[in-house]
Amino acid sequence: MIQENPHSTSPDRAWIITGPTSGIGRRTALEMADYGTVVLVGRDRGRLGGVEREISAMGGRAASVVADFSDIASVRRAASEIVALGLPIAGLLNNAGIMPLETRTTSHGWDLTYTTNHLGPFAFTEALLPHLPDGTHVVFVCSAVEDPERRPAVVAGFRGSRYISAEASARGEWEPGGASRPGLDAYATSKQGNLATVLTFARETPRLRFSAVEPGFSPGSGLGRDAGTVAVFVSRYVLSPIAPLVKYWSTPKRAARMITRVLTDATAVTGVYYDENGKPMVGSVQVNDPQFSDRVVAETRALLATVPTAE
Repeated sequence: MIQENPHSTSPDRAWIITGPTSGIGRRTALEMADYGTVVLVGRDRGRLGGVEREISAMGGRAASVVADFSDIASVRRAASEIVALGLPIAGLLNNAGIMPLETRTTSHGWDLTYTTNHLGPFAFTEALLPHLPDGTHVVFVCSAVEDPERRPAVVAGFRGSRYISAEASARGEWEPGGASRPGLDAYATSKQGNLATVLTFARETPRLRFSAVEPGFSPGSGLGRDAGTVAVFVSRYVLSPIAPLVKYWSTPKRAARMITRVLTDATAVTGVYYDENGKPMVGSVQVNDPQFSDRVVAETRALLATVPTAE
């Protein structure tokens, strides 16, 4: 059972939230303002400033750090900036993510979705790990679409993770038999990478706690904004109001409250995957094989080792 940590409300504590300028990330940042200083990490300085002002108006404290999660050098610099702030970090929420329907690439030629959703957060977390106090809670926002047996995801067009290797994923290559839109394969595979990271890191680093959350399908989150103007309108104004009534669905506000409970959880458990209601769930058979998740992490590290630590 999730238990709120009575010490987590200390104003001296700091909480890192990535992707905090819209949707679930923004809502979570506002929720976390009651628990200490919120470190906002995103790519748009202007929008970060807007959330920072919202938190200040609530009587909270926030600091902004600019980072582009599609750029490994950028996230490593951001991690260094956060360490330099000297704040007592209590938790880290890796929420930043995108879901374009078609293939896009970064300025370095890597698949944009896989890099932004998995490689960037992985590099960011690894850069911070040595500096996190014992007991710090690291949470990754994952997605059940990584599971090919997840019926609602299949109906939506997903075919689960199509992982071949970290290098192949960076090239935008997926196991055959995937979705009709390559962006869906990239998204599902990147989200499996997040979950594999949580499961392996929990085994590797017992002094910290690692959790994964499936926030539920939130039509109003803005994640599917590349689907087109009509689809976005329907999602926001037709589907979002009924989301609380549909199984596996949620809203950014509801998801943020669940994530806040997980992030501030006082129990010592680690390596747990929580569903949209904050209850433990199980990922795909593939990702729950320790040999597989360890391979994903090892291959990710090897790939990221090819990126210079400084430009």
